[in-house]
Amino acid sequence: MYSPPWYVWVICLVGVTGVPAATCLVLYRGARGAGSSRARAALLAVAAGAILGGWLAASAVIAARGHYQGTLGGPPWLGIAAGGALIALLAMSRVPAVVRALAAPGSLSRSVLPHTFRVAGVSFLIVMALGHLSALFAIPAGLGDMAVGISAPFVARRLARGTGHRGAVRFHVLGTIDLVNALILGGLTGYGIVHATPPSDALGLLPLVLVPTATVPLLLTLHVDALRRLVARSRAARKVATPAAAALG
Repeated sequence: MYSPPWYVWVICLVGVTGVPAATCLVLYRGARGAGSSRARAALLAVAAGAILGGWLAASAVIAARGHYQGTLGGPPWLGIAAGGALIALLAMSRVPAVVRALAAPGSLSRSVLPHTFRVAGVSFLIVMALGHLSALFAIPAGLGDMAVGISAPFVARRLARGTGHRGAVRFHVLGTIDLVNALILGGLTGYGIVHATPPSDALGLLPLVLVPTATVPLLLTLHVDALRRLVARSRAARKVATPAAAALG
């Protein structure tokens, strides 16, 4: 069985723990901005941390027992875990306390920052270079994540300044495409549907398996929520601009 070197563990764990930790901070700052007390804001952040951290730990236990190492003849537990986590997180993003926190002033820019930890996608390229991951998956997934992670602080800064709306839309759309593409390629190569050399068996093992099962669903949820808010803001701006233009005409 493949045993990744310690530095792969470090890079991967920084990414898979950094994303939920930054998300909890976003929720805390958002709750405070929405008028909640420090205690209520902290309670929301702690509850989110317990849920996200609990699933991360549970997924690690499942992986340690070898349940994510699927074949074409067995249930795709990795895909089921990722899909189930995504559905659960999308549902939880509609909880009133979360909605208020993410709708608070400044939250749209702050919610970009968790994506910075996607630079940890370099771990895919390292494992590929070590001969344990297919280039068909590792190159687009690794480079895509790194590009999104590097650009995230710049997108957040422009949004914080009140500009960069279109750039933020492009960022979230391309970030979503990158994640979906990685999931598809990971499934095709990991389950042997597409024969690649070397096979992507490492995707079903620790620590890489924590990325598709725990981190990707959270990142997709952040993308979906941000796009919903950006589209709503754009529509509201057009409604305001139309009567103004008609009056000038």
